[in-house]
Amino acid sequence: MEDPVNTAVKLFENKSNCAQAVFAAFAPRFGVPLETALKLTSPLGGGIARRGQVCGAVNGAMLAIGLGRGSAAPEGKEATYALGQDVLRRFEALHGSIVCNQLVGYDISDPEQYRQASELGVFRARCPGFVRDAAVIVAELLESQG
Repeated sequence: MEDPVNTAVKLFENKSNCAQAVFAAFAPRFGVPLETALKLTSPLGGGIARRGQVCGAVNGAMLAIGLGRGSAAPEGKEATYALGQDVLRRFEALHGSIVCNQLVGYDISDPEQYRQASELGVFRARCPGFVRDAAVIVAELLESQG
């Protein structure tokens, strides 16, 4: 199986959104088909439906952590919350925020600002790094958790 970090970056480069790229890079190893993973995360790009809120790469990372180490039992939530907090803390330490608009420097919920950011290549320049870093964090946490 290919390295999930490289897979995530390739998926993003092939037009998946940030959430799709990160989650789909890990989903098959836990029995979720690639197509299903891409469908599930399709509305999470652009900070949740292009609202500029929590970065799609972070959303994808949280879902991957849940799939890999989550619990269906109510008493298992605390351990998953701790892993989720670790994802957030580490991503924010690297990038200063988990909020898409802050990360890209544009309010992408505004069509004009989204157009400007797109034309200036902001997403091509910045987002692959967010995807890569989120995937690295997930890979490290999944490995360290057994």
